[in-house]
Amino acid sequence: MKKDIIILAIESSCDETAAAVVKNGREVLSNVISSQIALHTLYGGVVPEIASRKHIEKINQVVEQALSEAQMTWEDITAIAVTYGPGLVGALLVGVSFAKALAFALKKPLIGVHHIEGHISANFIENKELEPPFMCLVVSGGHSHLVKVRDYGEYEILGRTRDDAAGEAFDKVARAIGLGYPGGPKIDKVSCEGNPDAIAFPRAKVADNEYDFSFSGLKSAVLNYLNSCEMKGEKVNQADVAASFQKAVVDVLVSHSMDALKKYDIDKFAIAGGVASNTHLRTAMTEACKKQQVAFYHPSPIFCTDNAAMIGVAAYYEYRKGVRHDWDLNAVPNLKLGER
Repeated sequence: MKKDIIILAIESSCDETAAAVVKNGREVLSNVISSQIALHTLYGGVVPEIASRKHIEKINQVVEQALSEAQMTWEDITAIAVTYGPGLVGALLVGVSFAKALAFALKKPLIGVHHIEGHISANFIENKELEPPFMCLVVSGGHSHLVKVRDYGEYEILGRTRDDAAGEAFDKVARAIGLGYPGGPKIDKVSCEGNPDAIAFPRAKVADNEYDFSFSGLKSAVLNYLNSCEMKGEKVNQADVAASFQKAVVDVLVSHSMDALKKYDIDKFAIAGGVASNTHLRTAMTEACKKQQVAFYHPSPIFCTDNAAMIGVAAYYEYRKGVRHDWDLNAVPNLKLGER
């Protein structure tokens, strides 16, 4: 009888302290997340030093809770997995240090996981039939990547952001129009009351790579519009600005994705990352994929935000390939996808 592979995974790349237990790469036995959103909202964004301190306070109890909810003992665990980049260096170090100490004490294999690879792997949790190759759009606060998933752990980046990530643009625009932090969910909600065609915001194209993204100009256009209204004494319709900005972002994400699917003749498409839980993006992608006769996959919102279950899934396939890390594993805040 084949022995189950049980991965205990830890994620601490930004402001969520998370731990999960994943069985055979597709079954999540527990997924515990301690969020710091309420704390960082006071400052209008994530404060790295505060995030690191909170990870130190929470990580022990979060890991113990994950083990308890999975009804597992330390002896049941096959390997320890942890996000080691990219992310905030102090936050990453808390998770990496804890995972290394745990693996050393338990004499278990240690597997370092790339954060974006985790987001991509989140699609495997609820879509049991999904297997590579497929195309994946990763959109979050720090990343906008259009990735061709060749195989488990094998990626080709077709496009990436040249400046602001999509989620970063959401946060900055939300702050500018008075919605506060976190920007993504708030813009998603208020835009339902606005007219997405009220303001003609630009859709940027990058000359030397048709699949790259640029949202800095769009963000500047929104700020210029707000300044213009203020100078003219005109009242700003918050919902219209939010809806028009969001449509500009979604249009670019959808068009780049569909163009790449057509060029590379791929019939499976997935989205991942925090912005992947945006309802307007999901609706637009569903319609575009249906029109192009492409199967569309997306994780539930709980698996779009930073979580450890996705890290456990990614680690399972790394484990199967024989990937192991030594005690010199370190946090790599600018780790590129595909690097080891």
